[in-house]
Amino acid sequence: MSTFSPTRYDDLPGGWFRRCGKSGLDLPAVSLGMWHNFGDAGTDAQKLGEQDLHENATAMMRTAFDRGVTHFDFANNYGPAPGAAEARCGRILESDFGHHREEIVVSSKAGYRMQPGPYGDGGGRKYLIQSCEASLRRLRLDHLDLFYHHRNDPSVPLEETLGALDHLVRSGKTLHAAVSNYPGERVEEALSICERDGLVKPILHQVPHHLLDPSLSGGGLDAAADGGMGNIVFSPLAQGLLTDKYLDGVPADSRAAAASGFLKADRVTPELQAHLKRLNAYAGDRGQTLAQLALCWVLGDPRITSALIGASRPSQVTGCCDALQQGPLSEAERAEVVALAADAA
Repeated sequence: MSTFSPTRYDDLPGGWFRRCGKSGLDLPAVSLGMWHNFGDAGTDAQKLGEQDLHENATAMMRTAFDRGVTHFDFANNYGPAPGAAEARCGRILESDFGHHREEIVVSSKAGYRMQPGPYGDGGGRKYLIQSCEASLRRLRLDHLDLFYHHRNDPSVPLEETLGALDHLVRSGKTLHAAVSNYPGERVEEALSICERDGLVKPILHQVPHHLLDPSLSGGGLDAAADGGMGNIVFSPLAQGLLTDKYLDGVPADSRAAAASGFLKADRVTPELQAHLKRLNAYAGDRGQTLAQLALCWVLGDPRITSALIGASRPSQVTGCCDALQQGPLSEAERAEVVALAADAA
């Protein structure tokens, strides 16, 4: 059985663990998302053989845990291919984290397309319950800590979706329910239905949020916080734009060049690069990287419990975990950073 640093909790920045709204669950300031680089296909898999790919995924998870990242975030369709990230990391959790299950939070989601046919996406009871059970099998776990409905699905009554989440909590398949990508008014409606019908309330809302477009969450941050929920944000580095990767163009081996995600090469304009270089210089003056500055800005928002990062190698995990080492941004600094990023979206 692999071992971890016995001092992994000793030198964490103040406030590293944060409460999910009014629940009793704490999450680390930085959580590790498994959307890319943990599956069996895609650009990184083409560069790495199977053994190296597995060793790299293992090293990222181990590095994260040794740096206080106790939360690993999945979805049923993460890979690529769908299900591959859960399957690979299920083996890693079993081999490397077996004695530390009580120290980690494992989340998964269902809502986007997972399989062909009428029961492969959406917010219906059959899909959500079956998907949670399938995720548990792939992850080799007997329960999840958080299970999300991954997206708003207006075609299904919200009562049915929330009823499925309630069932999964009451049956012990997940400890907590959560929602993702809900607009603000849908979060409010969900909480109202749970209150009315006596259903388990979701404790966490996952939304996109980053410095280049602070309005990206569509009101979801406020609605969740006002309703006593926590918020965990994904894409806090804007798909890698808020790193040093694109300061001088689009590298041939980047995700933008490969068009393997939502980020496309034509997004990296001279105007955007000018904003990024100004932000990068500001970060340097604080003794930070651009990525660390972007995370520091996100995590300074009292509505936000945790920031989900993606990574392709352990050093990126380490760099993100150092985001709070220089201390929080003051209100004046937050305003300066926003001004430097203005009109870059």
